[in-house]
Parts: sequence; structure tokens; C-alpha cells
Amino acid sequence: MPRAEPLPRTVRLLLLARVVNRLGAFSLPFLTALVSADHGTSVTTAGLVGAAFGIATIPSRLVGGVLADRIGRRTTIVLGLCGCAVAQLALAGSGSLTWAIVWAVLLGLAFELYEPPSQAIIGESVPERQRVRAFSLFGAALSAGGMGAGLLAALLGHWDLRWLFVADAATCLGCALLIRLALPHDRPTPPATDRDDTAVRPLRDRALLRVLATGTAYALIHQQTVTILPLALPRQGLPAADAGLVFTATAATTVLAQPLIRLPWTARLTTPAALALAHALLAAGLTGYALAHTLPALLVAAAVGSLGDLLIMGRVYALVTDLAPPTGSGRYLAVFGTSWGIAATLAPICGTQLLARTGTTTLWSTMAVLCLLLAATHLRTTPQLPARHNPSAPTRPRAPDTA
Repeated sequence: MPRAEPLPRTVRLLLLARVVNRLGAFSLPFLTALVSADHGTSVTTAGLVGAAFGIATIPSRLVGGVLADRIGRRTTIVLGLCGCAVAQLALAGSGSLTWAIVWAVLLGLAFELYEPPSQAIIGESVPERQRVRAFSLFGAALSAGGMGAGLLAALLGHWDLRWLFVADAATCLGCALLIRLALPHDRPTPPATDRDDTAVRPLRDRALLRVLATGTAYALIHQQTVTILPLALPRQGLPAADAGLVFTATAATTVLAQPLIRLPWTARLTTPAALALAHALLAAGLTGYALAHTLPALLVAAAVGSLGDLLIMGRVYALVTDLAPPTGSGRYLAVFGTSWGIAATLAPICGTQLLARTGTTTLWSTMAVLCLLLAATHLRTTPQLPARHNPSAPTRPRAPDTA
């Protein structure tokens, strides 16, 4: 296995800060469960509250991309994290369903502000040949924090789900402080020229739109798994809080399996082939969810599916970063990131309806079939990383693929 080059200090500090943030970040999968348990709503009503949160994350992500390119990466990250902390504390203390909905929407408006600048820092701070590995490590850093978060969710969830939101708020503030103290000051952004403004048109880039379409489908499957699992487990005879243990197994696999990214055969895979393989692994994991009725079996299924997540994250974010023109990576990543907002909107509605009408087996089986369809789609439509991602290939500028 080839020896890995060290990552820049800025990227390592960002990864550390996001680990801190992720330690409390399993509150959101329990949003629907909190609303249902504390405010006496039905499962479908709780799903609508989750959808309201998801809708709010779409403008949040787009604004985060614009702010990242205009006022700076560090400032935008700190602003988003502090906004999340305020909304989560208020949500934990909400005394009525109305206020819970209000704070869920405000949380959504702040929730995605820090993602585009975080991803842009990684994309701009490492050589192109390291981008897949750097984004994979970013996912691993989130998963490393997620291992502790899953255990925290299992512990606090048995006590009171509100404490999950309090813990998440505390880690948001800790991450904001670390980012503010450790990352370099934002550099003033030079005034954009007419040529720069013309170049940054992500919604007219057909290659990006193809990646956005498949990314949205993946995010919908992922979000349904995360959002619906705490509601599905009681129907399988397990407590909802055990979802924290399943999430921990997923996170642990993502961290421990990182060396797979640097295996020669994995590195030689084209981006479409790697993404197709990843979705096949996800289908296998979801099939395990459909068939399993014990906690150990669910943990094994979660570990298998997480291998697919591992292959997806590094490849797809490296691809989007490469598609972006100079000075536009924040906005390109923001547009791609709206896939998660769309998924967060649709997943609670679709998942709760499927769960209520058909049960857990049909729910997980349907998502497994969708994963197999996505695997075939990637082989036909996903653009390959340009030749300059090969260290031995000559570097050539890419002309925007616009309509």
C-alpha cells in the first residue's frame, strides 16, 4: 500500500473541529421521535415536521455557498455553528408543537451554512491528486465523532431525547470556538470580474446537474435510513434508542475501513465504477435491514452498507470540486449539497408513509432496489474525473460544460 502524503495543517485542524461537532450530531435523526413522543403527534405528523426542517436546509446550503465565496470560509462556518446551537437549545426547551416547528425550521436555516465552506477549504487546500483521500478522511472524521455520538444517543435517548439536542448545541459551540481560534483569518475576496461571474453558473453545468440528480437519489436513501430507523426499530421489537448503536457500527466501519481507499485496485477504479460498487454494497446492507430482526444482525447490515458510504463520499465531492471553475467551488458544492436538503424534506414523508402502510420489510427492500438502479445509472451517466487527477497526466484546464 503506498505511503500517504500528509495533509495540510488547515485541513487537519478542520477535521479535528468537525470531530468535536459530530460528537453531538445524532440529535437530528431523533427529531421525528422527539416530536412524536413529547408532543403526542402521529408518526406522519412528526414526519411533516422533519420535512419542514429539510425544506429549510435547501436555502441554508445555497446561502452558505454564496457567503463562503463572498465573506470567507471561517466566518461562514462560525456563523452557521452558532446559529445551530441557539436553535437546538430552543428546540430542546420548546413547550408546544407550534414552537417545536418554528425552531425546527430555524435550525434548518442555519444547519447547512457551514458545509459548503468546510468542503471548499478541503478542495482548495490539497493537491488534486489528494482530493479523493482528503474528502474520504473528512467523512471518516465525521464518523469518528459519530462513534461517540451514537453511544451518547443510546445513553441520553433512554433518559430524555431533549438532552440529545442540548449535547449537540454544546458541540456546535465547541467546534465554532476551535474554528475561530485555529483556522487562518479569511483572506479578502478580490472583486469578481465579468469573466468570473460568467464562469460560475453551476445550474447551467450539465455535468454537475447529472451528479446532482444521482446524489439526490443517494441522499434520499441515506436520509430515510437515518430518519426512519428510530421509528422502525420498535416495530421490530427493539427500543428506538438502539438506533444509536446501529449508527455507531456504521461510523466505526467507516473509520476502520479507511485503508481500503488507498488499495491499488480501489484507486484504479473509475469514478462511475466506484460509485456503482458503492451502491451495490448499500443495497446489500439495506437487504440485511429488511431480513434482520435482532440487534447483532442489524449491526452487521449497517457495517456492510457503510462500506458503500465510504466509497461514495470521497469520490463524489472530489468530482464536484473538480467541475467547479476558479473562485466558484463554494457555490458548486452548495448546489450539489442541496441534494441533502431535498432528501431531508422528502425522506420523513416518504419513509413514514411506507413504514405506516407497508412495514419495515417493504421499506428497506424498496430502498435496496433503488440502490441497484442507481448503481446501473452511475455506469451510464456519471462523468469521470478529468485526466489531471492522475498525477502522471498533464494538467489541462476544463471548459465549463454549459447548456
